Amino acid sequence: MRGPLFSLPSAMFLGIIFFVLILFLFIFVQVGIVTVAFAKLGLTPFQVFALLIATLLGSGINIPVYRSEMLVRNFSSRNYFFRRRDLLGAGIEEPELVHQVVAVNFGGCIIPVVLSLSLLSKVGFNPGMVLCLIIVSLVCYKLSRPVSGVGIAIPVLIPPLVTAIAALIFVPSAISAHTAYIAGSLGTLIGADLMHLASPSSRGMIDAPVVSIGGAGTFDGIFITGILAVLLA
Repeated sequence: MRGPLFSLPSAMFLGIIFFVLILFLFIFVQVGIVTVAFAKLGLTPFQVFALLIATLLGSGINIPVYRSEMLVRNFSSRNYFFRRRDLLGAGIEEPELVHQVVAVNFGGCIIPVVLSLSLLSKVGFNPGMVLCLIIVSLVCYKLSRPVSGVGIAIPVLIPPLVTAIAALIFVPSAISAHTAYIAGSLGTLIGADLMHLASPSSRGMIDAPVVSIGGAGTFDGIFITGILAVLLA
């Protein structure tokens, strides 16, 4: 009498191997897509790898720029513990009020800006770029929403599509990929972050101790918009 083809431990082991292979395949495909996109911008594979590492590591680095006069609630871990206890009917400790700090994210703001300026120096200025940048900024401003305690949230699919279409229409095809990255990255920064920070009504909704330009909810939008816009263009 033959036993089962796979025992439970071996089946679990094979399942783990399959999951790891799928994960590596997913990462390989994603890195391959990013490599293709940046190759259209004239970057070498080594430069792409260095850029990805710097972007991912830099996403956790927020550089303070100034401290505003706006007072916001600061829930520390201790305050959060007491706030959770209050839900069970226990006491509560009120959060302290602190001045909101405005910072720039290294991976989501500084790197895209530096790369955009570098690309602009290579392809030169084109009036169509300004029009694309304005269009993307306005679209991102309309689509993004301040989320209390988090920052700015923005969908990641519509801005790249709008950016690619604008780049294909308003600039020559030879520089459409470069324009797509410049307008996609800077347009998301301007529309999703800077325009909301400049708006008193939106600024009042960002109830967070630190407001990171290019970080939090807009980091994914900036990165994905730049990459997808280049691929689509």
